[in-house]
Amino acid sequence: MRLAAIDIGSNAARLLITDVIAGPQGVPEFIKTVLVRVPLRLGFDVFDKGEISAGKTEKIIKTIKSYKLLLDVYEVKHLKACATSAMRDATNAGDIIKKVKAETGITIEIISGDQEASFIYENHVAENMTADESYLYIDVGGGSTELTFFSDGELVFKKSFNIGTIRILKNQVEESTWDEMKEFIRTKTKGHHHVTAIGSGGNINKIFSISKRKEGKPLSLDLLRDYYKEFSNLSLAQRISLHKLREDRADVIVPALLIYINVMRWADTEEIFVPKIGLADGLIHTLYEEIKLKNIEA
Repeated sequence: MRLAAIDIGSNAARLLITDVIAGPQGVPEFIKTVLVRVPLRLGFDVFDKGEISAGKTEKIIKTIKSYKLLLDVYEVKHLKACATSAMRDATNAGDIIKKVKAETGITIEIISGDQEASFIYENHVAENMTADESYLYIDVGGGSTELTFFSDGELVFKKSFNIGTIRILKNQVEESTWDEMKEFIRTKTKGHHHVTAIGSGGNINKIFSISKRKEGKPLSLDLLRDYYKEFSNLSLAQRISLHKLREDRADVIVPALLIYINVMRWADTEEIFVPKIGLADGLIHTLYEEIKLKNIEA
């Protein structure tokens, strides 16, 4: 079975095409076939002006049209398309979604922050973790940060905060919002035993790649602090040159590190694992479960 997901975030839009095959004991295996990322950077419009400009709207439509061509070439029959923080806040999001539908036939659903956290949790990361540990899943995007916490194999909370990399760059995050996040994390994780962090998002993946850590090995909080200090002291051009970063990664990587560091400090955790999964993967898992349920009911 071939499935696809489109994730329109505040910094970039992604298309993920995945093949699902039956693995040992009938457990499905998800094999990524195609991953395409286009840096639309919608947050730079929305968090400034409250709406998406005509130029960015045209880019959205062109991007979805190109994704539609790929979906046709790969003969994908099942698709889930969602938009997150920037589209949630854009006053003209409804009009844009209608245009996309009219010109491509693809329906985009704007999901809430809590829904976003739920879809991310659908990656079933917890199933691969030790049952008697506590895990805090941190997904940092351009417009929001999604937190999912589970302890002793049980989901404790899912929470979204309007603290994202582009919002920080645009000075759109109030001190009170940071305080709210800090208080929430400290209160909700208190009393649970040792917390291990799990990170997702393009920025933490890039840091993991730069660190040259072996797959499956965690990054330490001290290492993230070192990278934050290093990148903060470099100009945008230097970050691009020294670490071979795209410009649309080089600017957001510093606020992303700040978010991960703060969340880890407040949760009193010293390590973060980076399994290289995100919202698009969660959408694929959710879509698979929906199809399976329909087939059972049929």
